[in-house]
Amino acid sequence: MSEPPPKEQRPTMTDKALAEQKARKEREAAALRENLRKRKEQARARAAVETNRETS
Repeated sequence: MSEPPPKEQRPTMTDKALAEQKARKEREAAALRENLRKRKEQARARAAVETNRETS
């Protein structure tokens, strides 16, 4: 396999592309946090229903 080109010849991301990438990662992280929050809420609700069934 050939060696990669020297660093100065490699393509680089523009400032705009870097900003878009950062924004995309931030949106993804926020979506993952929201998804986790909803899943925990659902798990708590299921646990509460199970607890109510056992005590009834």
